[in-house]
Amino acid sequence: MAQDKRDGRTRPSGAGQDRFEPFADDASVRSIGALSFENGTDRIVLHGSLDLTRDEAGLAQARRLRETLEAIVRALEAGDLPEAVAEAPEPKPKTVRNPFA
Repeated sequence: MAQDKRDGRTRPSGAGQDRFEPFADDASVRSIGALSFENGTDRIVLHGSLDLTRDEAGLAQARRLRETLEAIVRALEAGDLPEAVAEAPEPKPKTVRNPFA
């Protein structure tokens, strides 16, 4: 058993390690503090913020951030990349009947 420095709970060694494979799906999310990495097959979107404090918890979060960014860089370096990813077209607005008329 090992204590998880992120939340203080005791877990078996290796437990709680979420798998985040960059660009592998459109559903997985990795969160570090209030910073979220939302996975996608053509882009990874970051939302939120992260306070890296000068303590053991801050060090653990900094290492997790580094591991996540290194995994993203490895995934990008592993394949042939287009010059740019095409932006998805904006959906056309739909006109709906006024339910109060």
